[in-house]
Amino acid sequence: MMLKHLLVVASLLLVAGPVWAQGENEMPQDYRGRVRAPELEGGRGWLNTDRPLTIAGLRGKVVLLDFWTYGCINCIHIIPDLKRLEAKYPNELVVIGVHSAKFANEKETDNIRRIILRYELEHPVVNDADFAIWQAYAVRAWPTRYLIDPAGYVIGRSEGEGGYEALDKLIGDTITEFRQRGQLNEQPLKLALERAKIGDLPLAFPGKVLADAKSDRLFITDSNHNRIVIAKLDGTLIDVIGTGARGAQDGAFDKATFFRPQGLALDGDALYVADTENHLLRRVDLKARMVETVAGTGAQARSFDVAPGPARTVALSSPWDLQLVGRALYVAMAGVHQIWRYDLDSRQIAVFAGTGREAREDGTRTLAAFAQPSGLSTDGHKLYVADSEANIIRSITLDAPPQGVQPQPAETPIDRSTPRQFEVHNEDVPLADVNQVRTLAGGDLFEFGDKDGRGDDVRLQHPLGVLYADGALFIADTYNHKLKRLDPQTGAVKTFAGTGKPGQADGAQSSFYEPGGLSFAGGKLYVADTNNHAIRVVDAHTGETSTLMLRGLRPPEMSAEKLAETNAIAPNAEENKLAPQRLQKADDGALAINVDLPAGYHLNESAPQRAQVSIESGAEHVALAGDQRMLILKDVRLPLRVPLHARNTGAAELRIQLTLYYCRIDNTGTCRIKTLILRAPIAIVTDENAPREINARAQIK
Repeated sequence: MMLKHLLVVASLLLVAGPVWAQGENEMPQDYRGRVRAPELEGGRGWLNTDRPLTIAGLRGKVVLLDFWTYGCINCIHIIPDLKRLEAKYPNELVVIGVHSAKFANEKETDNIRRIILRYELEHPVVNDADFAIWQAYAVRAWPTRYLIDPAGYVIGRSEGEGGYEALDKLIGDTITEFRQRGQLNEQPLKLALERAKIGDLPLAFPGKVLADAKSDRLFITDSNHNRIVIAKLDGTLIDVIGTGARGAQDGAFDKATFFRPQGLALDGDALYVADTENHLLRRVDLKARMVETVAGTGAQARSFDVAPGPARTVALSSPWDLQLVGRALYVAMAGVHQIWRYDLDSRQIAVFAGTGREAREDGTRTLAAFAQPSGLSTDGHKLYVADSEANIIRSITLDAPPQGVQPQPAETPIDRSTPRQFEVHNEDVPLADVNQVRTLAGGDLFEFGDKDGRGDDVRLQHPLGVLYADGALFIADTYNHKLKRLDPQTGAVKTFAGTGKPGQADGAQSSFYEPGGLSFAGGKLYVADTNNHAIRVVDAHTGETSTLMLRGLRPPEMSAEKLAETNAIAPNAEENKLAPQRLQKADDGALAINVDLPAGYHLNESAPQRAQVSIESGAEHVALAGDQRMLILKDVRLPLRVPLHARNTGAAELRIQLTLYYCRIDNTGTCRIKTLILRAPIAIVTDENAPREINARAQIK
């Protein structure tokens, strides 16, 4: 398993301590209890919890520390194992994500919050941006996990993917041991999940987009809704593929399921989908409205040495993007750092380029190395690759050698004795360039930033998308929140759109938030602006940007279980006491409720807006409709009017609780949840000049 390493001086040599590895069944007993776990100090903030956690405060729990960084595909592969363990040991185990960022963009707590939402993490996460906890535990690579027993001692460590069975057994044995000792705390840990603070939107973290001018269609991978959206180029909804549930079911559009799909490729009436977290390729028959699996077994590939074969018998690993060239479908196989090729006619699949080693290495396809390739495009002669973890843009020559002439042997070594040189693209491809992988612009695994320039002098930050259009390469420079333009003739790279700061401004001075996918139609770039949950449209010549309004699209229906959970909580609550008001004694009184939303926002019509009105005191003086002391209202609309029966003079107090989902008017960005609790003291009087209505008005800032 390939690891992502960072050279950091370790302050505590735990790396020589206990280790579990894939296939091992138990820990060497002589390691137990030798090293007390360092405290979790030095973080910039905590998420999914309303307070910092400590090793001392978790005494009695088994604690699993997961050191990760969110752009790392190997770290993403760990998440399903963590969720399995959390589900199996809900009261005994506490998983804590220690986010020690590789990239500058990943150090921001708000960006980590969004990745927690994207991958639906429900365990506490600490932002270890300064590597304080990383150094205390002498971590060497992402991902790394440490296991701590209920007495606070380190009992296991693992680097890389895998090892679930051994870890599961170690946790189970530790729980049994400490339960027998009477030293196990099995009280559930109360958390404050980030997902309780936001609502759903029509799009959720769209990953890639494909625009087809000929058919006036726009295909969007609505990744976190596990579906594909089809619209006209003007945003009018045409169709939705998939139920929104997580799964790998084939069949009709309204039955099929996906799991965080990404890349798309169109072949007539066949749409190919990189079903990333299912480790599958899917084929959508747009005429028959059917989905079928064409490549992958559903299991994640664990080896880089893959024999060519029938595509349904070969395991894949996080396919991230697709590019069709003739009858060959090229696949950015991010999970194994390679480019694969699927033959549409024979339905065979094989490795096309890359050794599987995670590195920047140019040369022949069999010797070259990639680092999490995540974006593909072509000019018909070359395949262009956004090699995200290496922070570079690559090209692979697809031209065949002239008849009767042999290409350079694949085993020819690459000379690294001299500095890397950028080589200018030439349409007359030299013989030595056939099947060659070359770096066009950018740095290396740990050479990243935001710098325009030429060739190796350019600095990008985790680019996820590349697009060849109008003779240029456009780059989704994801962690720099920019679009950049690369001239393939000169290697010059220049910022094309975006300020470098996350945002969602339209116009000439536009801003983006981790854009991940690009497509082109009618002189316009279509951008999957992932963290803005939006599709942006950019003039390919001027950079003028707008946000596409997707008309008719709604989020998938919430499951009964999730709806019940949502209705049971009062997220992001704020309580205010209103000024005392008088109410005339009468049976036809009313409570008028309204909320002023921030400018540019509206209530999300598809969200479960709800209200609860109760008589906190003075029930002998006033009652709600039907003489009730409490009313629970669902699917409310504002302003809201509730009948009041003021029966006797005297004092009373009303309590109004509103949970509202409000979004930008264009239904992009972030849809927020706010719970307002208003306490309204009232005096019921016989004065005929007194109002018959109580006004409860609040403002969300």
